[in-house]
Formats: sequence, structure tokens, C-alpha cells
Amino acid sequence: MSGASKSGRSIADEAATRKRGRSLAALGYIQPQTYEELRAVLSSGTVHFPKRLRQVAIFLWQHPSDVALGTIAQVAAQAGVQPSTLVRFAQIFGYSGFSDFQGLFKEHIKGSWPEGRGEPRTETEPNLHFLHGMVGASQASLGRIETGFDVESFDKMVALLADAELIYVIGSKRAFPVTAYLSLTLSQQGVRNVLVDNVGSSALDQIGCIGGQDAVLAVSFSPYNSITPDLVAVAHERKARIVTVTDSTFSPLIPLSDAWLEVVESDFAGFRSLAASLAVGMALVHGVARRGE
Repeated sequence: MSGASKSGRSIADEAATRKRGRSLAALGYIQPQTYEELRAVLSSGTVHFPKRLRQVAIFLWQHPSDVALGTIAQVAAQAGVQPSTLVRFAQIFGYSGFSDFQGLFKEHIKGSWPEGRGEPRTETEPNLHFLHGMVGASQASLGRIETGFDVESFDKMVALLADAELIYVIGSKRAFPVTAYLSLTLSQQGVRNVLVDNVGSSALDQIGCIGGQDAVLAVSFSPYNSITPDLVAVAHERKARIVTVTDSTFSPLIPLSDAWLEVVESDFAGFRSLAASLAVGMALVHGVARRGE
């Protein structure tokens, strides 16, 4: 730790941090001053959180606007933890409490709202209100793709899929509608693929013949508790190439993947959009089909 970083902490603060666990400074980092610096630390793989703090990290990664605009009680409820867990998370990163830490997110979203949006809609009919809410969530999801798309990873994913003898498309639970449609459109474009749908609990059998000449297109969203990581691990052991669409750097698929893209979907009233995932998936299918012409 540098002398400059030590000056910002008292000995008592450092002792308290050691009781809570390894601090950011103990890992050789300075206190993150921007949301981008925080993301860089989280994605470095050097900070290992217990279950509840990892849950917080995933939520913060995926929902910076909710963190910026909510109270500590609201953010804690959305993340599924106690407010004290948010305070502990902030203190690990050198902040005295959640309010100070929240400033990173407020600065991040400042100026992000486009001008000319007009007054928000006021709907008296609940179903119409929900429809407009879901449309807004879909637009927000698609907007993130436009502003932060990793072209290099996308091109690598297309190349790996196009060079494969057979593509295994894997996704379950909320990701399954995405993978089902990707498999259908790959077939319509004449690209050989297998949809691993786990009908009759047969997923492991469905990938039983996978080998080094094949590729996996996996889609997985938090909380990452489906069968998908297990199937991808089997494919990885058998030397298949792995490309992944997932929603944070904490996905267990990332260490197994040759290339991956981050797609974060917004939600409304507890219902999450799939608009951005489908858009990215269709772009992958289009790229693979073009390379095969």
C-alpha cells in the first residue's frame, strides 16, 4: 500500500476492515473513484466475495441506474440482501457507508437521460401501464448494446461458430426462449446445430458426442443456478470451442469460454426483457450464415 493511500485511513479503520475481510487496499488497489474503475476491479478476478456480497456485486454490475436512484432499503430489497450487507460491501471498497459509495453510480448515470423525452406517461389502465413499462425496459436493454458493444469479441464468436462442424446451442430457464429461437434461425440458414433442450433430463446425453471440431453457443443469466454451467464444463473438457452470451463478469461460464459478450437486460415490475439478448443472438446467426456463403 502506498503512503498516499494510507493517509486516507486511520489505524482504527484499517483494523475494522481486517475484521470484515480483505479490503480493497490489501489487494493493492486504490479506492475506486468512478463507476468504470469499480467495474474494472470487479472484473479483475482478484476480489473474491462470499455468497451475499457476490449477490450484491452482480446486482450492482447489472443495475447501476437502480443503485443510483434508490434508497438503501430499496436497493437492498431489489438485490435480495439486508441493508447492512450493502454497507459492508461499500466499506470493503474503502467507503464509510453506502451513501458515499452510491455517489459513483449517481455520477455514472448523470446526463445519461436523453433530452426531449417529454413528460412520463400517466396511465390509469394497469395493463397498458405494464406494456409501456416493458417497452421501456426493452429500449433500455437495447440502448446498452448500442453504447457498449464489444465488436472484437463478437467477431471472434462469429468466426468460432462458423468454423465448427456442429454447433450445440445451450441455455435453460429464462435463457431457453433465446436459445430455442437461435437454433431455429440457424437451421433456417442451413447451419447445422443441436438445440440442447434437456427434454426427459437428457441434456448430458444430447452433448454426448461433442468434440474438438464442434462449438457451443451458450446463453446464461444470473443467478446462474441452471444446468448450463455443468453442460458447458463437459464441452470444455472435450475441447469444444465455447462462446457465451451472459450478463456479468461473475458468470461461471466466462472462465470456460473462448469468447463472450455481456448483455444486461432491464426489468419492469419483476419481469425482465429479452430484447437485447435476441438482437445479439440474431446478429450472431447472421454473421455465421454470411461466413458460410
